[in-house]
Amino acid sequence: MRYRKIPLTFLLVLFLGATSAHAKKVPKYKYEPMRQLTPEQAALVQRAIVRERALIKEIQQRTPLVETYIQDTRPDPKLYEAPVDDQYMLSRVDFGRGFFDRSYSPRTMEEHRKWFKGSYSAISTLTRILGLEKFTYSSTGFMQMMFIDPTGFDQQHYDFSFVRREFLGSVRTWVFDVHPKPTVKGLGRFYGRVWIEDQGGNVVRFNGTYTGSGSEDSSKYYFHFDSWRLNVQPDIWLPVAIYVEETQRAEGNRNSLGLKAHTHFWGYSLKLPTRDSENVTVTVDNAVDKSNDSQDVSPLEASRLWIEQAEENVLDRLEEAGLIAPVTQGGYEQKILDQIAVNLIVPNNLAFTEQVHCRVMLMDTLEATTVGNTILLSKGLVDSLPNEVSIAAVVAMELAHIALGHHIDTRYAFNDRLLFPDEATFQRIDMYHSAVDDATAAKKAMEYLENSMYKNQLPAAGLYFEQLQQRGQVLKALNTPELGDSLLKPDGTPWMSDLEHMGPAINWDDMNQMAALPLGSWLKTDPWDDTVHMLDAKRYAPMNARDKMPFEVTPIYYRLQRYAVNTPPAPAPGSTVGAPAAANEGAQPAAAADDAAPAGGQPDVNTAPAQAPPATAQNPH
Repeated sequence: MRYRKIPLTFLLVLFLGATSAHAKKVPKYKYEPMRQLTPEQAALVQRAIVRERALIKEIQQRTPLVETYIQDTRPDPKLYEAPVDDQYMLSRVDFGRGFFDRSYSPRTMEEHRKWFKGSYSAISTLTRILGLEKFTYSSTGFMQMMFIDPTGFDQQHYDFSFVRREFLGSVRTWVFDVHPKPTVKGLGRFYGRVWIEDQGGNVVRFNGTYTGSGSEDSSKYYFHFDSWRLNVQPDIWLPVAIYVEETQRAEGNRNSLGLKAHTHFWGYSLKLPTRDSENVTVTVDNAVDKSNDSQDVSPLEASRLWIEQAEENVLDRLEEAGLIAPVTQGGYEQKILDQIAVNLIVPNNLAFTEQVHCRVMLMDTLEATTVGNTILLSKGLVDSLPNEVSIAAVVAMELAHIALGHHIDTRYAFNDRLLFPDEATFQRIDMYHSAVDDATAAKKAMEYLENSMYKNQLPAAGLYFEQLQQRGQVLKALNTPELGDSLLKPDGTPWMSDLEHMGPAINWDDMNQMAALPLGSWLKTDPWDDTVHMLDAKRYAPMNARDKMPFEVTPIYYRLQRYAVNTPPAPAPGSTVGAPAAANEGAQPAAAADDAAPAGGQPDVNTAPAQAPPATAQNPH
């Protein structure tokens, strides 16, 4: 792909700063004059400077997962802008090594599929993808979009001007405009606005771009970004997400290219990644005694137990690597996904010897697979599914894989096969199904759906697959799985093509028709412990075609809260701790009022009729 600008700022999307030996001569930046700070404002700025230095030391002890997804866009007369290409990258980064300026050699394109290779591999991988090998880069810019200025954020290098006080959620902040002092030279200085919370002096958000020295055209090097931090532990605010946007909308020019990108962090509490010479010890905590009254094991039962052992080993390994969310009691997986699976299992008389469970893979790529009796759905896939029947369609295909015996390779029942460095996870664990298996499972899944409570809603699910096929033509990276199976065949048509043919034609002007949702619509990931939770957000009906944004990257905004240790409420006088309320006896287990609005009945006035949250599965018993 070609851009009018040298696209070095793509590197900044992944926190990769860049330097170049050549720069175009233009007039110096002209900054607005700064207002003199009061003693109280100056003291808060100084506290923020100290906290930034502490943050750098804190994050050097962390090895989070860093996921960046980029969509190139072009103007569209109906949709305002539409994606035309995309790039995806997932890395486990050791920031303890990423702060040092070292040279590197670009790697081959095959490295794009490799993972857990550390900061230098991340730099070289993206460099190769973007065709930027001819430039020289400095790894000291690696964390630049996570930090305002990791080497010079102080009052000697920057001028500050107080703007106002503002609440971001429940956190009160003081807002300051910031720019480099006129005498400060060099690329990569921050120019924009910062939000400083008033209790600890932590910068919780900064929004703007980076500049060059006064004689350089910095717009040639850097795009604009919005960087957010969350209070993940007591007195610890860490980067969690960055949104990048740049548009070049020339009137009447449909070829002007822009971009939208987001970067997410999680796995901050993961241990340091193992090195090539080390092994990883896989441990199973809280082992459950599954013995029963039987004295012996039949050959069929032994085979199933062998598959189950491989399943447990693989799931533990993936959770340890930060690729799947841990199971939380009463969490989204249990309340929603598991119940949808039950809604398909019971009417189809599927007699699984072990209960089927669902887990969430933490990537944005649209993919699903099975490991033993566990169904894995990616976060990006769940986020894009607009309704319960669409989720049921995906779950039905994975149930079919389980029922048809398309299980994971049983070599993983030998624990030593999972004793490898973290960076080899994608290469050493194969969880995808063959094309023959996928075709067979898709056919069987249609039978399950036709026999279920969803049989009269299937056209709505077909609409999702129709939209997926259309957008899949350009969003190839989003539909390239990292661990499991794509929902699309190699020719770009859905595996569930029979379901797709049942759907109505996509009508962008029909506001009751929501084929697919933007990324990030349903779930949020805790960046510290990797658990997933339902978004507690209002649901608005689209007012026009531009509000639909299927599978698209959208801006990031957090309603910040301070970290609080959850303590169970004291029981009411005269109540018995742990005793269920009589009114709850026999209640349906699927819908959680605190997680989502009910889909049945009259929708909320702020909710699109076709977008009721998928939290209303009914127990068929």
